[in-house]
Amino acid sequence: MLMTTERRPTTRTLRGWAIHVLQEAGAIRECEEHGWMQDRADPHARERAFDIARQDPPRGVSPDAAEAAIRDVLDSIGDTCPECPPDEGDQR
Repeated sequence: MLMTTERRPTTRTLRGWAIHVLQEAGAIRECEEHGWMQDRADPHARERAFDIARQDPPRGVSPDAAEAAIRDVLDSIGDTCPECPPDEGDQR
């Protein structure tokens, strides 16, 4: 029986790949109204993304560089959409 493995779609940049992996793992999501990426603050989803980076980095990229790309994306986004009004219960 022929077995095939599903490959992720080709992404043009390492950052684009990292965003795709983080979305696939459930670590980030896109604001439905404005399109901004938001960190879901889910430690298990983050660990899944780092596992993917270590085990299946893009062709020509080291596992360490792939892991660094995941970390860079996570460090560059927040947990709220900058265009959405704050929640009523979120008085800071």
